[in-house]
Amino acid sequence: MENKTFTISVYSENNVGLLNRISGIFLKRHINILSLNVSESEIENVSRFVIVVDTTEKWVQNIVGQIEKQVEVIKAFYHVDEETIFLESALFKIASNLLFDERQIQNIIKESHSEIVTVSRDFFVISKVGRRSEIEELYSNLKPFGIMQFVRSGRISVSKEKMEVTSLLLEELKS
Repeated sequence: MENKTFTISVYSENNVGLLNRISGIFLKRHINILSLNVSESEIENVSRFVIVVDTTEKWVQNIVGQIEKQVEVIKAFYHVDEETIFLESALFKIASNLLFDERQIQNIIKESHSEIVTVSRDFFVISKVGRRSEIEELYSNLKPFGIMQFVRSGRISVSKEKMEVTSLLLEELKS
């Protein structure tokens, strides 16, 4: 089996220590987490972890099974990239003088469909939402000018297929 990128979604109660136990499942198998995001879900008092890994389908099935054994976990799913709609976001802090002195910076911002979110005397901040490759391209275009700070979020994702997640999870919570 060949490695692929998988997005694992874990719906759980929001309890202390769960993230540590979930990351331990990956650690034991020597699988690196490429991206991790935790947020509220569409169900009140239920959190959703979105975890991105590069592994085989056999390993991801095993991992999802182990994650579902955690008491606080309601349900876990995995998908390949083609089955999901996903985005990341990034912020770039750049010296303000470059915005006016380097005309190319304005072109880079426009061509990358980014936006300036704030401008101050010393710096300005660019926001970019898109696929990781788009963010990496913007990073490489801005790097020669000097990036003061850079941060990228973890992947956020929804499945393309109708999953009726709410009804599935509510059934799991009742049992």
